[in-house]
Amino acid sequence: MENQNLFKYANRTIEEFHIDTENVYSYWHETFKKFFRSKMATVLSIGVVGLLIFTIVYTLFSSTDPYAKSKMILDWNQPASSEHWFGTDHLGRDIFARTWYGVKTSLLLSLTVGCIDMFFGVITGLFWGYVRKADRFMTELYNIISNIPRTIILILLSYLLSPGFSTIVLGLCLTGWIKVARFIRNKVFTIRDAEYNIASRSLGTQTNKIMFKNILPFLVSIIILETAITVPYTIGSEVFLGYIGLGLPQSTISLGTLVQSGISSFQAYPSQLVYPTVILSFITVSFYLLGNKLSDVSEPKNYE
Repeated sequence: MENQNLFKYANRTIEEFHIDTENVYSYWHETFKKFFRSKMATVLSIGVVGLLIFTIVYTLFSSTDPYAKSKMILDWNQPASSEHWFGTDHLGRDIFARTWYGVKTSLLLSLTVGCIDMFFGVITGLFWGYVRKADRFMTELYNIISNIPRTIILILLSYLLSPGFSTIVLGLCLTGWIKVARFIRNKVFTIRDAEYNIASRSLGTQTNKIMFKNILPFLVSIIILETAITVPYTIGSEVFLGYIGLGLPQSTISLGTLVQSGISSFQAYPSQLVYPTVILSFITVSFYLLGNKLSDVSEPKNYE
C-alpha cells in the first residue's frame, strides 16, 4: 500500500498509561451523592429503611401471634399499654403485631405489582414507541383496556377466582402495565428520531441495541419515578378494595384489612384506625417524595 509508511507502532508499554482510578466518573455515584445532599431525602431514606428492617425482623422473630384471639372480654378493645403497644381489637388480638404483619403483606403486594407493571410496561413501551407499525395496534389495545374499570375486572376475578394475594396482583396488573407502557411510549417518541439514533440506524445498528443502549438510559429517571409512584398507588388501591369488600380476605393481615376493620370501630375506638393509618401514610408519602427526588437527581440531562 502507498500509505503503509504513514503510520507506525508507538511501541509503548501498558505501564506508561496512567489511569487515575480515584477520579473515574460514575453516573450512579454522582446520582446518589446529589440525592443524599438533601436532608429531607436522607431522613426519609433512614426512616423507610428502618421501617423495612424492623418489619422483617419483627415478623421473623416476634413471639406474638397476630391471629391469636382472646376469650376474655376484658382483653377486647384494650387501649395502648406496655403489654399491647397499640392496644387490642374487638377480638383481643394485638394491633401492634397485626400492624407490622400488615405492613409486610402490603409492601410485598405493592412491590410485586410494581415490578410486574414496570417490567412489562417498559419493554412494551419501548417497542410501542420505537416501532412505528406497532403504534396503531397498541393504541387500540390501550383504548380497550384503559376503558374497562379496574373495579369491574376485580369483581369478575373475585367470582372466577378465590379472593387472595394472587387475585389482587392479577387484577391490578391486568391494567397497570398498559398505562406504564403508554407513558414510556410518549417519552420514546420524543427521542426516537434524535440525531444519534438516526446515525445508529444509518450504520446498521440492530433495533434492540438502539432501544436498550441509546433510548433506555435516557428513561432512567422516568422509570424510577413511575416505580416509586406505583408502590403507594398499589397500597392505596389495596386499602380501597378492602374497604369496598373486594380486597384481601379478612383472614389475611394487610394494611387494607386493618383500615377496613378500624373504620367499623372508629367511633368507639379511634386508635384502632389511627395507628395503621399513620404508618400507611408514612409509607405512601415517603415513597412518593423519595421517588420524585431520586428522579430529579438521576435525570441524564443533568450530567451532560
